Amino acid sequence: MTTGTFARRPLALVALATLVCVGNALAASPGASAQAQARYRDEMARCNSGQSHQTVATCRQEAGAALAEARQGNLHNDPAQYSGNALQRCAVHQGDDRVACEARILGQGDVTSGTEAGGLLRRSITVTPAQ
Repeated sequence: MTTGTFARRPLALVALATLVCVGNALAASPGASAQAQARYRDEMARCNSGQSHQTVATCRQEAGAALAEARQGNLHNDPAQYSGNALQRCAVHQGDDRVACEARILGQGDVTSGTEAGGLLRRSITVTPAQ
C-alpha cells in the first residue's frame, strides 16, 4: 500500500509541473506573443549582421532566452524597477561615495549610453581642495 503511494508521487509532480508550464505559456497575451516574435526576428537579424557587439552564438542564445521569457510573461520593461535596482547597488558604498553614487543614478553628471558602452555609463567629477 505504501509503495503504490510513492509510485504515484512522481507522476503527480510531473503533472503539476506540466500544468504550471502550460499556464505560464498561456499567460502571455496573443499581442504580446506576436510582439515578442517580431523582436526576436529583429534581434536575430542584428546578430547575423554582426552589429550586436557580441559573438554570434552568444547573441543568438540571448535572443532565444529573451523570447522564451517573453512567452512566459516574465520579460518586463519597467524603468522604475531599473532605477530602484541601481540605487540598491549604491548601498555597498559608505559616506560621500554613496551620496555620489545615488546622485549619478538620479541623473547628475554625464551619462553615456549605447550598446558599445554596455548600457548606461554614469560619470561625475568631484573636485576636492588640496589640504
